[in-house]
Amino acid sequence: MHERQPGSVTPLVSEVPPTTAPHSASDPPDPVPELTVAPPLLTDSSHPPTPPPPSPPWGRRRVLLLNATFEPLTALPLRRAIVLLVCGKAEVVHGDAAGLVLHSATGAVEVPSVIRLVAYVRVPYRARVPLTRAALMHRDRFRCAYCGGRAETIDHVVPRSRGGTHTWENCVACCARCNHKKADKLLAELGWPLRTMPTAPRGRHWRLLAGLVDADPLWLPYLGETAA
Repeated sequence: MHERQPGSVTPLVSEVPPTTAPHSASDPPDPVPELTVAPPLLTDSSHPPTPPPPSPPWGRRRVLLLNATFEPLTALPLRRAIVLLVCGKAEVVHGDAAGLVLHSATGAVEVPSVIRLVAYVRVPYRARVPLTRAALMHRDRFRCAYCGGRAETIDHVVPRSRGGTHTWENCVACCARCNHKKADKLLAELGWPLRTMPTAPRGRHWRLLAGLVDADPLWLPYLGETAA
């Protein structure tokens, strides 16, 4: 039987807003049991486990959803992920790093970090990946395109004030120092080279990265090498 720490307040998963997910319009509404969180059991009180890294607040917690082929599809709110598991439409691939378990009156569900659909869902192919700050930072591995330092912002290679476009081919990750020094100048005027030529990324997982700010480390093997 799981022990609860005195004075702790466990949030309800039902507080998380719903989201879109593979679901037929003719399906009946999914049952949503009321669930509470119980901490993992301590196997040896003399050697407590190392505290896990802090998790996002329950209202913003996300779960990576994979297709039946392990192709990444989207990042679901925790509540929707639990519904898919309870209804038998998905299975847990990786559980929560802290080992948390959600308990209801009739059962228990492991808090997931990555889940996989039981049945394959066909996803329409979209060629162009939307340009977002998160995706661009992942593409450039969070490194400045000019000096190689830690990137903090985005810069237009050809400044927009001089006709530059807001496209993958004209945007790069940049550190604050280089961004301030470059201002509205051209690279030829500064004599600066580009470390790599900016191009639009390809691959379906980039559509997911375009909307992610922070990714759970357990997601990285499914998001491609660039995400790591």
